[in-house]
Amino acid sequence: MSREGLVGQLKIERDGEPPRRRRRGEPSRWPLIIGLAVVAVAVVGAAMWFLIARPDLPTVETAVAKSAWSGAAQGGALLDASGYVVARREATVSAKVTGKVERVLIEEGQHVADGQVIATIDDSNAKAALDQATAQARSADANIKVAQVTLAEETPKYARSRSLHGGGWLSDDDLDTAQAAYDSARANLALAQRQAAAAHAAVEVYRRGEDDTVVRAPFAGVVTQLAAQPGEIVAPVAGGGFTRTGIGTIVDMDSLEVDVDVAESFISRVTPGMPASVKLNAYPDWDIPAQVITVIPTADRSKATVSVRVGFKSRDPRIVPEMGAHVAFLSPTPTNSAAASRAVIVPPDAVQTEDNGQSVVFVIANGKAERRAVRLGDKSVDGQMIVAGLAPDETVAVEGAEHLKDGAAVKVAKHKTG
Repeated sequence: MSREGLVGQLKIERDGEPPRRRRRGEPSRWPLIIGLAVVAVAVVGAAMWFLIARPDLPTVETAVAKSAWSGAAQGGALLDASGYVVARREATVSAKVTGKVERVLIEEGQHVADGQVIATIDDSNAKAALDQATAQARSADANIKVAQVTLAEETPKYARSRSLHGGGWLSDDDLDTAQAAYDSARANLALAQRQAAAAHAAVEVYRRGEDDTVVRAPFAGVVTQLAAQPGEIVAPVAGGGFTRTGIGTIVDMDSLEVDVDVAESFISRVTPGMPASVKLNAYPDWDIPAQVITVIPTADRSKATVSVRVGFKSRDPRIVPEMGAHVAFLSPTPTNSAAASRAVIVPPDAVQTEDNGQSVVFVIANGKAERRAVRLGDKSVDGQMIVAGLAPDETVAVEGAEHLKDGAAVKVAKHKTG
């Protein structure tokens, strides 16, 4: 092989095209790339300084306005309040006498009629006392018969003595003796009659005592609690130890209503007879028509509230005592305004009161605070009710809201979910 051939075999083959060399006079790209990187770093740094390091940017904690319910089926909701279902007629039924329970004829959840027997107490002692009183009454009746017979004997004797005395055949002493016997017979009869009346009255007392061993329902209703079992001792008053004071509790379900506490500052909006709507916590999608029965004419100084009684317009077995309920007091005139806001609940600290008395909140959107005038409802353990001016799911400032102004940029430090 020739020398040129060997040199040709030593050549290195390269894949692809050789790298393009910058032509003489062509500008380099590196300054442009470096400049863009510097600009990006500057923008990011400025943004971080604006959001984090800027000292005059207010920091706030926020919360989302939770949807309540306006109950605007009939008219606009003037006020919302929370309370509980209560029964106006409820009784813990007990025996009128102390004794041992013999039978219990009711169960929890059972419907009972007015006067229905629900339990019996051991009446052996009451029966014995009644039998004794009955026997004494019979003895008194027998004494009356004896006194009547005696009087029947003395009456003609006294009449004959008077006749003989008038004819001069009988002395004054003998007439006095006959009259005394007659008067004694009359007095004995009157005494026997009074004793018999007392004996019969005693019989009635013991008969009622025996009847008191039968416990009856004082009105129609539903048994909500069973307190005693056969063999236990019950008494009309607390006696200590293992003595029970009641057989069971009966509730008149037709007397159910809602008892709510309304803040003093809003009680002027509530009047007897105004329409209302009740929503039970157990059935949040069920609006129950209701009406204000009365406003209790006294206030609770510890809570600054006034109690209001709200009655149901319709009865339903799903409504039971002690259920939690929300009541919307409605305007008597229907409203068709589409712009009326739904009631919402926010933390109490989110609401600020201005010098003119206007209540406002600051809505946080796109990093800025928007002042929003609102109309307040009732305050409960869930928070402050806002019935106008704020929509559900809007974000409001809570901590730090007192330092905000309309349109101010803010930094959100924490979001409250509770």
